[in-house]
Amino acid sequence: QFMKLSIIIPVYNEEKTIIEILKKIENIRHIRKQIIVIDDKSDDGSFELIKSFNFDSEYKIIKHNKNSGKGSCIKSAQNHISGDIVIIQDADLEYYPSDYDNIINEIYKTKYKVVYGSRVLNKKRYNQKNFISNFRIFGNHILTLMTNFLYFQKLTDAHTCYKAFKSEIFKEIDLKEDDFAFCPEVTAKISKLGYKIHEVPISYKGRDYTQGKKISFFDGIRAILVLIKYRIFKH
Repeated sequence: QFMKLSIIIPVYNEEKTIIEILKKIENIRHIRKQIIVIDDKSDDGSFELIKSFNFDSEYKIIKHNKNSGKGSCIKSAQNHISGDIVIIQDADLEYYPSDYDNIINEIYKTKYKVVYGSRVLNKKRYNQKNFISNFRIFGNHILTLMTNFLYFQKLTDAHTCYKAFKSEIFKEIDLKEDDFAFCPEVTAKISKLGYKIHEVPISYKGRDYTQGKKISFFDGIRAILVLIKYRIFKH
C-alpha cells in the first residue's frame, strides 16, 4: 500500500492565494493525500473559500475562534493526522507543492525520519529576487547557524516552511508555541530526540509585506529566544 501524505495548511487572511495553493496540491495526482486546513480566524473571505473548495482528497477543515498563530494551527492539526508522513504548507504561493516528491522520497527511500526543504541548498548564493531583502537573508542565516550550534545539526535553512516528518514522530512532539516560533521549537525538539534532519533543495519565491507577508523582525528575535529556551529547559 503506497504511503499517504498529510498536508497541514495554516491559513490567516489568504483569500488571494488559498484556492490556488489547494488546486496545486490536488493536481499532484500520484500522491495519496490528506489535507488539513486550519483557518486561524481569518477576517477576509478565506474560510468561505476553503469551505466551498471541491476537495478530491481526504480532508479536514478546522476553524479557530480566535486568531492565535501558526503554531496553534499546527497543534490543532496534530491529532487529526492520518498519513504516514506529514508536511507543513503555507497558504501563500512562496513554496511549490511540486517539491513534495523530492522531500517525501527521501523519507521513503532512506533512513531519515525528518526532511526539510532548503531554499539555499546547492545554490551558490542567496537569490535576492527570491528572498526580498538582505536583512531577511541575514536573519535566516543567523537562525540557521544558531540552530546548528545549539542542536548539532548541519542545516542550511532551519527556518524553511517545508518540514516533513514520519507521522508517528511528529504526533509525539509536545508542541507549546502558538506563533511562528513553531519553527525553532519543532527543530529543537526533533534534535533533542536524536534525529538528524536531512535537507533537499526546493524552489522558493518570497513575498513582501504588501503581498501579505506576516513574519516580522520581532519573530526573528523570538525564534532566537525559543532556540535558547529549549536548549536549556526540557520542555
